[in-house]
Amino acid sequence: MKLGRPAVSVYTVPTDAPEADGTLSWDSTTMVIAEVAAGDATGTGWTYGPPSVGGFLREELAPVVEGRDALDIPAVHEAMCRSVRNAGRPGVAACAVSAVDIALWDLKARLLELPMARLLGTARTAVPVYGSGGFTTYHDTHLEAQLGGWVHGQGIPRVKIKIGESWGRAVARDLARVRTARQVIGSGAELYVDANGAYTRKQAVRVGRALDGEGVGWFEEPVSSDDLTGLRLVRDTVACEVTAGEYGYDLPYFARMVAAGAVDCLQIDATRCGGLTEFLRAAALAQAHGLEVSAHCAPHAHAAVAAAVPNLRHIEWFHDHVRIEDMFFDGALDPTGGVVRPLGGLGHGLALRAEEVREYRVA
Repeated sequence: MKLGRPAVSVYTVPTDAPEADGTLSWDSTTMVIAEVAAGDATGTGWTYGPPSVGGFLREELAPVVEGRDALDIPAVHEAMCRSVRNAGRPGVAACAVSAVDIALWDLKARLLELPMARLLGTARTAVPVYGSGGFTTYHDTHLEAQLGGWVHGQGIPRVKIKIGESWGRAVARDLARVRTARQVIGSGAELYVDANGAYTRKQAVRVGRALDGEGVGWFEEPVSSDDLTGLRLVRDTVACEVTAGEYGYDLPYFARMVAAGAVDCLQIDATRCGGLTEFLRAAALAQAHGLEVSAHCAPHAHAAVAAAVPNLRHIEWFHDHVRIEDMFFDGALDPTGGVVRPLGGLGHGLALRAEEVREYRVA
């Protein structure tokens, strides 16, 4: 069964409040959607990135995909990756490949009339999630409402906030916000922090030691994820686990991070690394080195593959992407109780509400 030419649409959605982390601020999020058809079925995949991802997908990848066998996803994936050699795979190209790859898995499951999780095979039927947001721009009442909603409202027993404000120049406020978070969620919930690479090495060590007093168990990107030596230094010095990997655009990236002993848990983003095909490979690499993995952002893109991975820890229930995916798709999952169950419907179980979200379309 032959694939049609992928259709591409791009949407930009304003945030519901000003947002920032340790190294970046933003007021909107852009989603690039790929739809691939074969026979009577259509698969949908997506990524988050600049609108140029959509243009690259339309101009460079769509001709490569069209006419190939819908069931031979590894072959289509390899053809896409080879075609971007001169453009360079990391960044825009990898995000475009990822969106198509997710659409291909959704399409294959629909052609075979299966939930995607069943197509991949399940290691679990309930996938743990953690609430993620707590942006540095939030005032305390906003932070308290968001964290309290996850922990006390929805029963999600693990949450993450952003620290490293202003490239690490507001450590006192970082730590005050961590203390506020702990007071809100109580002693029974897990507390994570994400510095987005804002700190220097020694600064990250000092902050990490202070985090121990609040029972923080997850210190994400304490230094730049490109600084593997620095990640290893922090990992070897502080009690909380050090994590990174969200900027992995290909398998060699993850291999370097694992070989450096840089992380306690490897983060993987299927909307960046090359889709579900590469997510499974990176998870297997991590498992071979005794590491668990965590899915970064885009929770509905990850739910099915997360159910298939034996060494999965959890998926990130990221505020921006949850909000958009709830708006854009019928069939969105419910994280009440701290887990999602991705076994309903065909494919990933989602259906795009194209008419309802037309106002956000930019390409």
